[in-house]
Amino acid sequence: MKISPADAPWSEVSHNVAIRKQVFVSNGEVPNITQFARSVFAPGQVAPGHSHEDMWEVFLVTSGVLTVEVDGAVHRLEAGASITLAPKEVHELRNEGPEELHLTYFGILSSD
Repeated sequence: MKISPADAPWSEVSHNVAIRKQVFVSNGEVPNITQFARSVFAPGQVAPGHSHEDMWEVFLVTSGVLTVEVDGAVHRLEAGASITLAPKEVHELRNEGPEELHLTYFGILSSD
């Protein structure tokens, strides 16, 4: 069990290996949760457009500004805002601002 950020090593985000993440809950540790993690995007970093067949994702912006494109619609989310993405929604996450973007997020397997 990981209790604090100091206990969780940093690793790469699969959609862009330059983006760092810390995983607090890994796939299989909690039923239906694929992971609970935080990511840090440097200015200009992008997690390219992708979708997940059977997973919901919930993102919380903890600092910075997230630009997220979901099925062609662009949204700007500031610190404190969140967005929930359904399975099969194509989404791209971008840090278009001058500061680091910090996200906390989790994935939930769909029961469909």
